[in-house]
Amino acid sequence: MESINFTFLGDESILKDFAKKGTSSDITLYDRKDSDIIRTWAAPTGFPEKIQPLFQTINMGEYVILYVTKLDKFTGEQIIALDVLGKSNGILVHSYDVDREKLLMMIKGTVVENYKIVDLANLKTEIDAFPALHKDGPAEILMDSCFDVKGVGTVVLGKVIQGKVKQYDNLTFLPKGSEVLVKSIQMHDDNVPEANSPGRVGLSVKGLSPDDVQRGDILSASPLQVKQDITLDYKPNKYFREEIGQNQTFIANIGLQIKAVKILSMNPMKLSLIKPSVIRDDDVCVILKPESQSMRIVGSGKTV
Repeated sequence: MESINFTFLGDESILKDFAKKGTSSDITLYDRKDSDIIRTWAAPTGFPEKIQPLFQTINMGEYVILYVTKLDKFTGEQIIALDVLGKSNGILVHSYDVDREKLLMMIKGTVVENYKIVDLANLKTEIDAFPALHKDGPAEILMDSCFDVKGVGTVVLGKVIQGKVKQYDNLTFLPKGSEVLVKSIQMHDDNVPEANSPGRVGLSVKGLSPDDVQRGDILSASPLQVKQDITLDYKPNKYFREEIGQNQTFIANIGLQIKAVKILSMNPMKLSLIKPSVIRDDDVCVILKPESQSMRIVGSGKTV
């Protein structure tokens, strides 16, 4: 079974034309199954009130659909977020009342400039043309929610970001490091014996409770780095006007992880995370100031 995952930014009401609404919190999931292909759309319902769901949602999809209905500071934040995360594969759609020339000026010099501009009437056809993207390697599941189901136990929802997960696999829960058994696997409410990347899965597991899990934690078949202090190849966001310095605290986004951080030094940029996290070489870390009344994206850089 093939899986294709999209990040959807914009007015979610258009998703009802080609997908079914699923779980909803600050991030809402939609999906559709056609023959042996499952397509999933993740939308940051909590944005623009909160900046965190925007970055988490962008990190959930292989492809992006950016639907612009107004040219405001929140559209600007979406464009900057896509750019700093390097999300270069996507579709740009806009409503009839948006000035296309002004929109093109906003995206100039960003990854969004490379998106295919599509009319709303042709959106579904263009979406269906995107291929599945597989990543080989030892199994890794990026978790976005966890809860108890009566008669089943702990169920984890997430995405197989690498390799293949099989029923009865023994995996390591990170960053904690404990062992977890996969009792069963579901995809689109169907029981399956295994699931390949980049499939979205529901896993019934032994060895975890919902209180253990935070969005962005990982189940892995191989060892991964867990760190508390990190160094970034840092680049400030030119639209963030405030001064920042040593010992200041911010919020950092790495994948689906949202962590409080303290700046240890500015050159090079070194951060101390309040809690240990799974960190890979070349992970993109974005520093955020959610309480800012103007631009909330402070800067970003890859871990080095």
